[in-house]
Amino acid sequence: MPDAVTAPAAPPAAIHRADYRPPEWLVPDVELDFDLAAERTRVGARLTVQRNGDHDAPLRLDGEGLKLIEVKVDGKPAEHLHAQDALTIPIVGDEAVVETLVEIAPGANTQLMGLYESGGILCTQCEAEGFRRITFFPDRPDVLSRYRVRMHADKILYPILLANGDPVAHGDEEGGRHWAEWTDPFPKPCYLFALVAGDLVANQDSFITRSGRTVALGIWVREGDIGKTGHAMESLKAAMAWDERVYGREYDLAMFNIVAVADFNFGAMENKGLNIFNSRYVLADPDTATDADYDAVAGVVAHEYFHNWSGNRVTCRDWFQLSLKEGFTVFRDQQFSADLGSAAVKRIDDVRALRAAQFPEDAGPLAHPVRPDSYIEISNFYTATVYNKGAELIRMMHSLLGAEKFRAGTDLYFDRHDGTAATCEDFAKALEDASGIDLARFRRWYSQAGTPRVRASLTHHAGEGRARLVLEQTVPATPGQPRKAPVPIPLKIALFDELTGQKYTDRLVLLEEKRQDLLFEGIGGRPILSINRDFSAPVIIETDRKVDDLAFLSARDDNPFARYEAMQQLMLETLVTAVSTGSADHKPVIEAIRQTLTNPAMDPAFIAESVLLPTEAFVGDHMLVVDPDAIHAAREKLRSDIGDELESQWRAAYASSSANRFEYSPAAKGARRLRTVALGYLMAADAEGAPAMALMQFENADNMTDRQGALGNLVNSDTTERQTALGAFYERYQENPLVLDKWFTVQALSMREDTVDKVAALARHPDFLLANPNRVRSLVGAFTANQRAFHHRSGRGYRFLGDMILTIDPLNPQTAARLIPALGRWRRFDETRGQMMKAELERIIATPNLSRDAFEQATKSLG
Repeated sequence: MPDAVTAPAAPPAAIHRADYRPPEWLVPDVELDFDLAAERTRVGARLTVQRNGDHDAPLRLDGEGLKLIEVKVDGKPAEHLHAQDALTIPIVGDEAVVETLVEIAPGANTQLMGLYESGGILCTQCEAEGFRRITFFPDRPDVLSRYRVRMHADKILYPILLANGDPVAHGDEEGGRHWAEWTDPFPKPCYLFALVAGDLVANQDSFITRSGRTVALGIWVREGDIGKTGHAMESLKAAMAWDERVYGREYDLAMFNIVAVADFNFGAMENKGLNIFNSRYVLADPDTATDADYDAVAGVVAHEYFHNWSGNRVTCRDWFQLSLKEGFTVFRDQQFSADLGSAAVKRIDDVRALRAAQFPEDAGPLAHPVRPDSYIEISNFYTATVYNKGAELIRMMHSLLGAEKFRAGTDLYFDRHDGTAATCEDFAKALEDASGIDLARFRRWYSQAGTPRVRASLTHHAGEGRARLVLEQTVPATPGQPRKAPVPIPLKIALFDELTGQKYTDRLVLLEEKRQDLLFEGIGGRPILSINRDFSAPVIIETDRKVDDLAFLSARDDNPFARYEAMQQLMLETLVTAVSTGSADHKPVIEAIRQTLTNPAMDPAFIAESVLLPTEAFVGDHMLVVDPDAIHAAREKLRSDIGDELESQWRAAYASSSANRFEYSPAAKGARRLRTVALGYLMAADAEGAPAMALMQFENADNMTDRQGALGNLVNSDTTERQTALGAFYERYQENPLVLDKWFTVQALSMREDTVDKVAALARHPDFLLANPNRVRSLVGAFTANQRAFHHRSGRGYRFLGDMILTIDPLNPQTAARLIPALGRWRRFDETRGQMMKAELERIIATPNLSRDAFEQATKSLG
């Protein structure tokens, strides 16, 4: 008798924005009672429910992986249906009190969604749909409730019990147990619910608001980490003061807590009054954290705090509106970081991140609008498009309205929608109403995917003393959107006289149509175009500027970002030529870098960013077919020539910061950055004594920035100093998980030919932990960013990634799914590489019991 054939499972269904309907039932008040333990936690929920509208639909509550014990309605056992991750209860009348009791197992929760255990700490992560893994509830962001939470736990194992809002009461119980009760008076969606129980200590401080209220602040960590929380606390207080000053937003509770945990799918979470952070964005001291880590701690602390208004007090109507809170809040944290440090360097960092992650996303099979139209798994839409491009949309509106009108618009937005779930249209409408500026056409940015391209052609009519600038825009086709309408593009533009450097004009131009002609009068000498200054719009600019024009701008443009951009364009065109033709003239790049290095008016931080070559991946983005080997060879040859021709300048730059001791200030950070860049060019040129210089820096460093900078340069070499430094780094930091992540990452990013083999070996290292997202990202995620190694001609990099994805997916679908887009650009590479990448995607899709997360990413990546 033949074996029975099992029909394949139906593919997961998509959810569409057009299908949105208001909730049938509201839940104004929630009381939760937790009997906490890692092996078994009991959760009692008491929901006050109200029928919303004229209908007779039963109450439907979401629930995933819950053991249901009892259901009551108005105090009596109730009829109910528990099936397909939902609990359905018929309700007579328009109001009721619904009580449920469930059991969950936090210690077995490897998905890190809902209530789970991280190193003995019980904590929650509920965005986007984790609350349904805690108790039965209408798990959607437009159901806002007031929460009262009581927790019971073993006092030895869990001496600290925290929840949203402010503490109400606490006490002891029999058997060495205790309890605590917290209440949050502000209505919030369930994705903002938070609970933490563990053996923790706090860095405690306070902040006095502008209205004179004292807010108690606490950053909770393991006892051994308390000394690394000072920077996070100072960043929190700076963010609170900045938000009052710039946006008029005052904190609204009596207490604000942050908890750091080691196992976390995201960077941090803005739960009302109880932010839960990945420990990498809380812990920092000079010995273990780089300057970039310090900056990231400040930025993420500020970001999550700013969510108190842009996300919590005003939340999202549905998950399609995710950029309403994330894009706006990213823009706010970018403003904050720019105000605290170098605004020019911060803008360079932001644009570099956008181009590294979002531009490729917009150009590939996973392209989607800032406000998507559909999804299968919402966790897949926590993307660079929603966050980073969303922030650029806010920045453009800020430019169009001006700071004063933009502030008036955000004030109106917060006042109008406080305590509600809003949409992207609501935000734009508030800006319109406050400013009187029509943003109807600007809304296209929210609904259209793809990165617009702007072609700029400048002609000079010397006899007439005028110049004509023709701007033409195109928005490329993307999956599901073959035709696009033009979008309003604000472009900051300046013209400079090529001989005198005189600036003829400097203004903001709004390109609204497919083509626009601009006429400039009083232009005597030949003008040089500086366009998209400050990166005023997230577009790709195409011009006919010559090498000499770019060299002029890199040396004389008075806009720091435009100066940086000209240098990058000069380098990029040189590298693209070298890859395409086999050779290129390196002299213009070398001379432009020489002028930058010897310009006393430039600060070291800006110099360091300006002289860095574009990444290999960025060069590949500008090729019709990506050739990883040719790009690597061209880039290494240019690096070597720059290092060799300017060796004396690099040695001088290195020596100028050699006495730098650790201080977290813009000047000190700039000196350290330039020191590492200079060392890198000396290593690339194989300059005499460079490896010894690097090892000396590594061994004598009093801070992680210098130590990791030296290690990052040595790891690409074949020297004995390389092995010495790698071994010493591991021995020193093997007990510190966050620093050990750096050890994995620096090797995954190595440019050596044997990196694929090394990464495969590191995946078998005893310290490589598949269950920890940070460790996975530090090795596997970093490896996929290494264009040369990941795209090794043998295809071993692709097979390794496919194996990792399929191994991780049953444990943590979100972590697995976020690795898949690296395979999704298979069409951009040569036929052999492309087919091997495609085969891995097909293998992933064919795997039984694949998660929704991985299924959606793989099927869309396959196209």
